[in-house]
Amino acid sequence: MTIGIFFLAYLLIIFYYEQKAKIAFAAVALLVLLKVIGFSELFTAVNWNVIGIYVGMLFIAEMFTYSKMPEFLARTFVNRSKRTWIALIFVCALSGFISIFIENVATVLIVAPIALEIAREQKISPVKLIFGITVMSNLQGVATMIGDPPSLLLAAHASLKFNDFFFYLGKPSLFFAVQLGAAAGTLFLYYVFRKFRQKPAKVRHQHVISYIPAMILVLMVLLLALSSNFNGNYSGTILKHFLPYSAGLITLLLGLALLPWYHSHNKKDFKPMLKRLDWESGLFLIAIFILVASLKNVSFIEILGAFMTDVIGTNILFGFILIVTVSVLISGFVDNVPFIAAMLPVTQIIAQNSGINPFLLYAGLLIGVSVGGNITPIGASANIVGVGLLEKHGYKTTFWDFVKIGLPFTVITVVASSVFVWIVFA
Repeated sequence: MTIGIFFLAYLLIIFYYEQKAKIAFAAVALLVLLKVIGFSELFTAVNWNVIGIYVGMLFIAEMFTYSKMPEFLARTFVNRSKRTWIALIFVCALSGFISIFIENVATVLIVAPIALEIAREQKISPVKLIFGITVMSNLQGVATMIGDPPSLLLAAHASLKFNDFFFYLGKPSLFFAVQLGAAAGTLFLYYVFRKFRQKPAKVRHQHVISYIPAMILVLMVLLLALSSNFNGNYSGTILKHFLPYSAGLITLLLGLALLPWYHSHNKKDFKPMLKRLDWESGLFLIAIFILVASLKNVSFIEILGAFMTDVIGTNILFGFILIVTVSVLISGFVDNVPFIAAMLPVTQIIAQNSGINPFLLYAGLLIGVSVGGNITPIGASANIVGVGLLEKHGYKTTFWDFVKIGLPFTVITVVASSVFVWIVFA
């Protein structure tokens, strides 16, 4: 019954994505009524550190967008580019850079208006440029703990800290794997944009409203990096209660600290700004934590883990390729958050039973679910937003228009990133 409810919710989320939070909480309510999970477990099932990071980043991303810093960077480089293709690739790279620190959908909403204006100034179609922005954003969201919800979920499950995404057990970690994938992906984007060899037309200069949001963003990264080194023994002190939530508290407090600044700069938009933030995805994350806890209560995860262990056996390479491939294929068509949330504990069981380094499979899973969403226009929220923005501005696209860019980009970047992970951690 529990498994049926989970997969029914999964299917409904695929077809009614805009109602994902309501569907997930309806499933939670049904599981509570069936006494699969108790009221006392509802709060403890949620990783509040992840929720703190998510909410804090909502505020920081919104203020960073309002400051006009992304537009300033993009237009400055476009005006200095010698060829249009260089400017187009830079805008995609800028999307990737921002997505390292800010959730993918927020990144697309930041960069897409810049891309649309650049395309208008250069008198070219923005379709391929918007697609390039979304796929690069999804890729770079893997690079750090705060880049995207799947990264947050992995960090929560495996007790990873901010610095572990850069170096894990003294070895170069996910950040560097993703950069290798990004380099390969950039070569592909050059192939896509190679015909635009004309000198780009100058775009209007954009003044930065304030450098404070950018400074807060830099401060957040520095504090998260420092908090990763808090490994001392704080038993008997008040710190022991807050240390597990340090990343969430840092991000949330810095986000809240920007609210008075925004109120003083744009008082009329303060309440509308609070309403338009993506609270629904945060609620969706909370519901997903509870649904996965329900699967654990009925031992489904242990059963699935044992089955996949039998399939993999002692062949570590086969296990790694299987995890990556299945993750890519499934994430090309369904939301990656419930999938990775369900698969993380399964992957842990596979690693334990097969004697495989858990981080090897975790990294393969994260790369697969995050980058696999680039295959189709419905595989990731950022893709849906990007296509929606194009339609809003009168550019109709088809499913296959996106696949022509998303599929080869996915194959190239997943192979490059996964090979790096295998060489370092196998």
